[in-house]
Amino acid sequence: MLKGEGPGPLPPLLQQYVELRDRYPDYLLLFQVGDFYECFGEDAERLARALGLALTHKTSKDFTTPMAGIPIRAFDAYAERLLKLGFRLAIADQVEPAEEAEGLVRREVTQLLTPGTLVQEALLPREANYLAAIATGDGWGLAFLDVSTGEFKGTLLKSKSALYDELFRHRPAEVLLAPELRENPTFLEEFQKRFPVMLSEAPFEPVGEGPLALRRAQGALLAYARYTQGEAFSPRPFRPYDPGAFMGLSEATLRALEVFEPLRGQDTLFAVLDETRTAPGRRLLQAWLRHPLLEVGPIEARLDRVEAFVRDSALREGVRRLLHRVSDLERLATRLELGRANPKDLAALRRTLAVLPELSALLGEGFPLPELGPLKEELEAALVEDPPLKVSEGGVIREGYDPELSALRRAHEEGVAYFLALEEQERARTGIPTLKVGYNAVFGYYLEVTRPYYDRVPPEYKPLQTLKDRQRYALPEMKEKERELYRLEALARRREEEVFQALKERAKREGEALREAARLLAELDVYAALAEVAVRYGYVRPRFGERLFIRGGRHPVVERRTAFVPNDLEMDHGLVLVTGPNMAGKSTFLRQTALIALLAQMGSFVPAEEAVLPLFDRIFTRIGAADDLAGGRSTFMVEMEEVAQVLREATEKSLVLLDEVGRGTSSLDGVAIATAVAEALHERRCYALFATHYFELTALNLPRLKNLHVAAKEEAGGLVFYHQVLPGPASKSYGVEVAQMAGLPREVVERARALLQGLLARREGALEGVLERLLALDPDRLTPLEALKVLHELRALALGLVRS
Repeated sequence: MLKGEGPGPLPPLLQQYVELRDRYPDYLLLFQVGDFYECFGEDAERLARALGLALTHKTSKDFTTPMAGIPIRAFDAYAERLLKLGFRLAIADQVEPAEEAEGLVRREVTQLLTPGTLVQEALLPREANYLAAIATGDGWGLAFLDVSTGEFKGTLLKSKSALYDELFRHRPAEVLLAPELRENPTFLEEFQKRFPVMLSEAPFEPVGEGPLALRRAQGALLAYARYTQGEAFSPRPFRPYDPGAFMGLSEATLRALEVFEPLRGQDTLFAVLDETRTAPGRRLLQAWLRHPLLEVGPIEARLDRVEAFVRDSALREGVRRLLHRVSDLERLATRLELGRANPKDLAALRRTLAVLPELSALLGEGFPLPELGPLKEELEAALVEDPPLKVSEGGVIREGYDPELSALRRAHEEGVAYFLALEEQERARTGIPTLKVGYNAVFGYYLEVTRPYYDRVPPEYKPLQTLKDRQRYALPEMKEKERELYRLEALARRREEEVFQALKERAKREGEALREAARLLAELDVYAALAEVAVRYGYVRPRFGERLFIRGGRHPVVERRTAFVPNDLEMDHGLVLVTGPNMAGKSTFLRQTALIALLAQMGSFVPAEEAVLPLFDRIFTRIGAADDLAGGRSTFMVEMEEVAQVLREATEKSLVLLDEVGRGTSSLDGVAIATAVAEALHERRCYALFATHYFELTALNLPRLKNLHVAAKEEAGGLVFYHQVLPGPASKSYGVEVAQMAGLPREVVERARALLQGLLARREGALEGVLERLLALDPDRLTPLEALKVLHELRALALGLVRS
């Protein structure tokens, strides 16, 4: 409802506002009034609260209502804030000049803005901006559409956990849920807790071919995109994809390895690698990180490209210098298809096309780019050097490009020249030295005379306005010339818009070539960026084999912020136990192994002196403490669920990282669980690294088990960490020493040390008791009843030993 006061009907402006707003009830209508976008009534109150604006009132004879607005010149900044606050925006623009309107200026909704359907460069993130749709049927149908680039893909998933993993990989900005999911309160609550994004509605009518759930998701995306962008919107052909065709990276793994989001601070793997120079290159780098490859051929092909840039520094630097001048062709092609390209877009396209011949000359025949020379020449001939943002501002088309436009401009200039000459002419004719010709929006052109010369004003001057010390006049022929000037101005504006529209259509016809150029430039950008990282930070080209061997491996993120000690790792199918004190670097060692594997399979050089790696089908991690208290799941419960997933899904080709499994419960339970998990991983013959404080595990007698430890030593100044990974188990946990370093009060540390010594002495005594009792036994002389009694005694001793 439009909130207001007064007995009369709505004023015409507010009636127009209400009619447009009622067509888009789920959107906040921003209604152009001159140089502002305004809201009225309750919408104005919502806008004012959201942006902290002053609330004013729109008042007419019989009606008053709240009003709030934002200046059009600052629209992008305000729109970005509103979208982040969860608003959908309907933009109602004036679609005719005020001076040409008969009565109320006509307004129409020209744009619908939602987080997942943006095409405006100023509002888009540099990353892919996905709209997702989820439906059920013969599985979980999940489809993604990036409206800004036309990318359109989807997959059918077997489980909800797989669905969540794919959503986390792609991080959509907006999600469409099928009715059966939207109306399921349990699913909806869980989903919103995990993915706090805008949820929107659309009809889930099936389109295309394939599984029903996936066809429903496709249909929802197309319907929603065409509702927001217009029926002309057409994405690229739908591409079904199989997550199993890429290395599996679960949500927990991506978080633990800090691939895209930091656990603390600002450092991520992506931030280290992102030396790209273009927006499509940045998006492609993210896509490669989300989907490392599984086949050695395509990986080696990528590595060949990277190595070429590593070896040829002049080529690398030249390409990167030219790519700085390249615009986002991928998104620009979409705006051309939708008819949304503005003069600045075509200028950016011209600038980019001018770079292509230089790149081709630098790269040679090995990297052919599409031939777009004729379009470049057309744009250079047509556009002025620095066009305005909107064609309505004028001055977009270069003089001489269009004969009709040039003729209209010359005629308009002659009309303006009449008024410039009129001033001198009338000064000479009337003898009034201060006479001048002026212009304003109310009276148009006028003659102005100051008070001392009123007596010289000719009788044919028609008075227009009297000011304090001057008067304004007009001549009959002035109004005729002015009307002709307006007519020529309108004709020139319309003709310039026609020429610009034809220029956009000319560029639109090259849409496929532009997309192909964007794809090739993005690949070029990523290869050059990965090479730059490799040279700058000393990465090497990985090789692939059955056995894992890393010499001088480093953590790509940690080494950027602190001095780093490289470490070696050699392992086959089996289990590597890593022991050592807290803070010594066990988790870092585990993570760096996984990151080196991920980098290798995405086609990047790796932070090591030498690296030979198997091709891993998945990377599993169970690192760090996490809980879901709102969902009633403790840290230990979350840990066990993640370990259960590892044990269900790990194969001989999987890399598994486990850190301190079993620490969330009693020592007895923890050792039992950790031991059973270690044995199960060993039997699965995966590549497993298991960091633990349970020294009992280091004594496991398993054929493919290897013990490593992170070196530390007690010295006069306290505990010293060497961050070196060495063969064999650690000698002790150093827990009390680490507590002391953390600042635990001295009396508490001393008490803990004394208690530890007592517990160790008791354990040693209990162990000696067990051994003595066993050695004193003569099994051949025991009756069954005596044997049972002895067994109970030994079990009691053993329980005391473990619990101590």
